[in-house]
Amino acid sequence: MRKVRDFSLMDLEFILEFSPMYLEAAMLTIRIALIGIVASFITGLFCSIVKYLKIPVLVQFINLYIELSRNTPLLIQLFFLYFGLPKIGILLSSESCAIIGLTFLGGSYMAEALRTGIDQVTKIQTESAFSLGMKKSQVIRYIILPQAFTTSIPALCANMIFLIKETSVFSVVALADLMYVAKDLIGIYYKTDEALLMLVLSYLLLLLPISVICSMVERRMRYAGFGNTGTV
Repeated sequence: MRKVRDFSLMDLEFILEFSPMYLEAAMLTIRIALIGIVASFITGLFCSIVKYLKIPVLVQFINLYIELSRNTPLLIQLFFLYFGLPKIGILLSSESCAIIGLTFLGGSYMAEALRTGIDQVTKIQTESAFSLGMKKSQVIRYIILPQAFTTSIPALCANMIFLIKETSVFSVVALADLMYVAKDLIGIYYKTDEALLMLVLSYLLLLLPISVICSMVERRMRYAGFGNTGTV
C-alpha cells in the first residue's frame, strides 16, 4: 500500500528560511505574466479586428498564426526562441523569451475570445450605425468592441488564468520563476515536500484573488445586462 505522508513532519524552519526566495520568484512571475497578458490582449485585439474586416492576405497570415500558436505547446515555442534562434544569430534573454512566448501563445487565445464576442453583435446594430452615417472605424470603436469585450469577459478571464499557469514552464529557459526555485531547492536540499508545498501555495495565492475578482466582474456584468447583444 502507498504510504501517506505526515505533513506534521515537514521542516518549518526550511519553509520560513526560503519563503523570501518564493516571494521574489512570485514577483518576477507576476511581472512577466502581466506584460505577457497585456501584450496578448493587444495582439488578440488586432487579430480579431483584422478577421472582422477580412483584410486580404493579412487575414490569411492571422489564421496561420492562430493555428500555429494554438497547436504548439509553449514549451516547444520557448525551446525555439531560446535554443533555436541563436543558431541564426538572434540572442534573446530568458525574460525576453518568456514574454515573447507568452504573448505568442496568449494572443491567439485572446483573438478567438474576442472574435466570439464580435460574432455575437447582431448585424442589425451595425447596419443601423452605418445608416446613421457612422464610419466603419466608428462602428468598430463604439458599437462592436464595447459589446464584444463585455460578452468575452468570461473567456478573457479564463485566458488570463491559463497564461499565468503557463508561466510554470519558464524554468526551461533558466528563468528564476517559482518552478525554477522549487526545482533548485529540491535538487540542493532534497526537501521535496516542503518545496512543492510552497510552490502550490504560491500559485494558489497568485491565482485565487484573480479568479475571485473575475467571478465578481462577470456577475456584475451579467446583472447589469451588459453583453446582451441579442436584444435591440
